[in-house]
Amino acid sequence: MIETDKRKAIYLLYEEGMSMREIARRLGVSRGAVRRAIEQKGQTIRKVRKDKQQIDPELLRRLHQECEGRMERMREKLVEEHHIPVPYSTLTRMMRDLGLSSPLPTRCEHVPDEPGAEFQHDTTVYRIKLGEQSNRLVASLLYLRYSKRRYLKFFRSFNRFKMKCFFHEALMHWGYSARQCIIDNTNLARLHGTGHQAVIVPEMAAFAKQYAFEFRCHEKGHANRKAGEERSFWTVETNFLPGRTFQNLEDLNDQALAWSTVRMENRPQAKTGLIPAKAFEYEQTFLTPLPTHLPAPYRAHQRLIDEYGYVALDSNFFWVPGTQRGEAKVLEYAQHLKIYQAQECLIDYPLPPDGTHNQRFSPPGLPAPRHQPRHRKEPAHEEEQRLRALGQGVNAYVDFILGTKGLVRHEFLRKLLALSRKMSPELFAKTIERAAKYRITSLETIHRIAVLYLQQGGQVLPLATVDEQFTQREAYLEGSLTDVPDLAIYEQPPDPTDSQSEPE
Repeated sequence: MIETDKRKAIYLLYEEGMSMREIARRLGVSRGAVRRAIEQKGQTIRKVRKDKQQIDPELLRRLHQECEGRMERMREKLVEEHHIPVPYSTLTRMMRDLGLSSPLPTRCEHVPDEPGAEFQHDTTVYRIKLGEQSNRLVASLLYLRYSKRRYLKFFRSFNRFKMKCFFHEALMHWGYSARQCIIDNTNLARLHGTGHQAVIVPEMAAFAKQYAFEFRCHEKGHANRKAGEERSFWTVETNFLPGRTFQNLEDLNDQALAWSTVRMENRPQAKTGLIPAKAFEYEQTFLTPLPTHLPAPYRAHQRLIDEYGYVALDSNFFWVPGTQRGEAKVLEYAQHLKIYQAQECLIDYPLPPDGTHNQRFSPPGLPAPRHQPRHRKEPAHEEEQRLRALGQGVNAYVDFILGTKGLVRHEFLRKLLALSRKMSPELFAKTIERAAKYRITSLETIHRIAVLYLQQGGQVLPLATVDEQFTQREAYLEGSLTDVPDLAIYEQPPDPTDSQSEPE
């Protein structure tokens, strides 16, 4: 839209003899706009909107009931029977204004900031770089509404057990709990229903009761009910993640803990300048203090102790002292695990760092067990190094094999190394180069390629052994019982009269 002063300037310049092209160039407007301003003599013509179409509300209510709420049918009756031509969009707007179509949007529930009343929880997903690799992580955040305290932690995945571990860790760090926790309609805590009609999972309701609070879901479409939580995630995106580097998940959570419980608690919040640490000192009298001996949540796993004394959990192996074997119960906590047998705790292990797989653990201060776990996967690092030392072509093929999905790579490398020892290095190198060219992942095919090269070199291969008793096999005998086909028709010369058709 062109301002009034510029419109007048365009018209005056045109009256003085300046061309429309020059006016458009100097004032930075299009020639079409210049032309319209000249036609309107530099005046601003206001468009007067027509009055809205009015239809009797009682008529609309009656038609809504007769047509069972079908808008298109209502419009047809208005046009055909009542001679009121109304656009479909206008009709739907009138029905919304009367509250007969979709319900009118209601504002989110406004609750005053009351000390000790509530805290809020939510999760969100981020792509965060750990070291040199980008990872999909779930951020879980607890927000104490009145004093605006926060507790932040990141997870590879987030389930009901990890949710309970996070609540225990955060609430025990605060030492207090509010009366209710506002959450969205997540299936981790909600069994069915939404909003005030939501039914909480009995397991989560019993867990919340231990910490003197109860879960409450906000109404559907009212995500602003926990606006403090949403604003906290915005602060995470704009203040915590930018400009920081993280080596691994443990480093990320250490920095998140310091940021949320130290830095943000002593930083003035919003326009009021509220400092969460000081506000929490006042709010403590309204919160429920938590006893320090509350048991931490855990997961129970039934495991068998193998003949070498190991139990497996999350692709790692933990040695159990003693000579008893058989079943054992493994209690997995947030940071450690305990191994029980016959209600006796045999040992307590700290959980290994994130990303640890196929490792074995034994009690510190004791010599490591001599034997490997029964089902431990043995990586083929040594075989891989020996193959790579055979040449650049073999090295490239090993990279291709390690990057192939759906292939048992360690077993394949072992068998490939065994095959290399059955032929000369030159023959093996040529064979692998051809296999890499055609992206072959079958050891049988690689063996046939080697045989082909041997045949081309003039060397005679031993013939394949043939079982002379093949005529006695069951499949051969079944095939021998079929009728002999009659081939006599093919032995007779063709009749030349058969190819000529007689006229009818």
